[in-house]
Amino acid sequence: QVQLVESGGGLVQPGGSLRLSCVASGIIFRAYNMAWYRQAPGKERELVARIASGGTTNYADSVKGRFTISRDNAKNMVSLQMNNAKPEDTAVYYCNAYMGSMNYWAKGTLVTVSS
Repeated sequence: QVQLVESGGGLVQPGGSLRLSCVASGIIFRAYNMAWYRQAPGKERELVARIASGGTTNYADSVKGRFTISRDNAKNMVSLQMNNAKPEDTAVYYCNAYMGSMNYWAKGTLVTVSS
């Protein structure tokens, strides 16, 4: 059974930092590409950042220079470091694991950026 379990969501002030983590089980983690998506109220889910199994990273233009995605294959973990948070970063964040036709999602964790 595949499970992706997120942690680290919550309330952060504008300009502040937050770190999201996602631990995977039931998959050969090192073989999977990992990604973070987000969905704000009334909007479609969008890609925030992804990291390939080999370590290559990509970011949405809106988060470049502020967010950093990383992975720890020894811990089956992918993280998203969010710096200089903005109110428009408020959303439910989803961890995603994908490889070929296999695609798994976490339940989502809410991040609210507000003073």
